[in-house]
Amino acid sequence: MNDAPDVAVEPLTERESPIRAHFTLPEVQYIGSTSGCGCDFSYVMLQNGEWPVSEDDQEDAESHLQNRQALVSLLRAAKEKIVELYGIWDGDFAVPPQSREDIPLRKLLDLDFHFKEQGFYRVTLEDIPGESQCIPMIRC
Repeated sequence: MNDAPDVAVEPLTERESPIRAHFTLPEVQYIGSTSGCGCDFSYVMLQNGEWPVSEDDQEDAESHLQNRQALVSLLRAAKEKIVELYGIWDGDFAVPPQSREDIPLRKLLDLDFHFKEQGFYRVTLEDIPGESQCIPMIRC
């Protein structure tokens, strides 16, 4: 499913397989940013039950937007109606989500959008027919 060359898409390893328990559909894949992990997607870290947002510097903001644009291209190419994304740190595969959100695909391109650490997203791909079969995962 890698139609966006700037993002990494890989099958899960056996070590990563506990993540499957958090998803509703049978196929789960790893998606990384241009850095090879999820760190070049804009994200906020969970602190005391909240996700405080800090300002990105210009270089980070450009990289984060480029990576989110590549992710949107990848998800559109999948031609699924809904995909699920779960942002976690490497090794936290069994950790349950701390938030769940339903969002439209276009929200990923909002300049103020940040993936939440341990945030689980059901992303609706507008105007794309078909049933969901593939569920990407993001990790840092």
